[in-house]
Amino acid sequence: MDHQGQFGRAARELSIPDDEISRFTGHLRLSIRLGGGSGGAPVGQFGGLPRLPVGVDWPSAGAGPLPFIFSVDCAALPRVDGFGLPADGSLLFFLDHAEDHLAGGTGDRRYARVVYVPADAETEVAEDPSLPTFVGEQYHLRARLGAELPPWITTHDDDEDKGDEDDLSPFQQQLARDLARDLPHLEELRALADDLWPPDEGLASADIGGYADDEVMRNIAEQTLAGREKAGEIVVPVAQWYSQVEQEKHRLTSEWVSLARFPLADGYYYGSFVIRHDDLAAGRLGEALSVTDFSE
Repeated sequence: MDHQGQFGRAARELSIPDDEISRFTGHLRLSIRLGGGSGGAPVGQFGGLPRLPVGVDWPSAGAGPLPFIFSVDCAALPRVDGFGLPADGSLLFFLDHAEDHLAGGTGDRRYARVVYVPADAETEVAEDPSLPTFVGEQYHLRARLGAELPPWITTHDDDEDKGDEDDLSPFQQQLARDLARDLPHLEELRALADDLWPPDEGLASADIGGYADDEVMRNIAEQTLAGREKAGEIVVPVAQWYSQVEQEKHRLTSEWVSLARFPLADGYYYGSFVIRHDDLAAGRLGEALSVTDFSE
């Protein structure tokens, strides 16, 4: 479905100029929210045992299997503009969150894996690894669309949004001011996005697509700048490091998309897989990066 076209038609009915619509939709991304409950056909499975191709071993890190988090049937998911998921087949997400968190920033990818299973592959339910608390509760996943904007996009008309703006970096505050200046109908455009794709106040089992978490992008930006410094490509004065990270994070946001975000069952960790748009479009799912956040 042409979601940008749908949004544009609805915005023009509100007499919002085309140039404002175009600039706003350049920031608007739709994500696929996955959760249990009733309503709609199942699009995947959370927990339980995964279906793997016959003869393929359960993904592991060394001697230990990686916990299976969830899987989705790509053909059953709603299609989203600009989000290059495979048209069919399944995506399976595996993550040892504690080890992945400890390995953060080292480049060690052993503890997180995205497995693509082609639609024509012969599969079978994987054998239970028989490890205590390893296999989580199994339930079907259902999907709905949600609208997302970068965290720095705010309005200036109410105290709540002003409080959000105070939490932004100086660079992000300037981005927000510039956008508000150029989009007199910003509040109406945001409200329209929420009307078309209403926010879900409940806790989703996982989100696919949309914007990567701000802290995840900061992590990637810091590593990118550090790598370029080490290679002798750039020199960033210490006093300018923070501002350079913010600018690099903003630049990278257009290159990267969230592949999956999900809270972990213990409530202390949050998993996140991100991937470059071009790697996703080319099916290079092995290029996805995992950043596991610890909330305590």
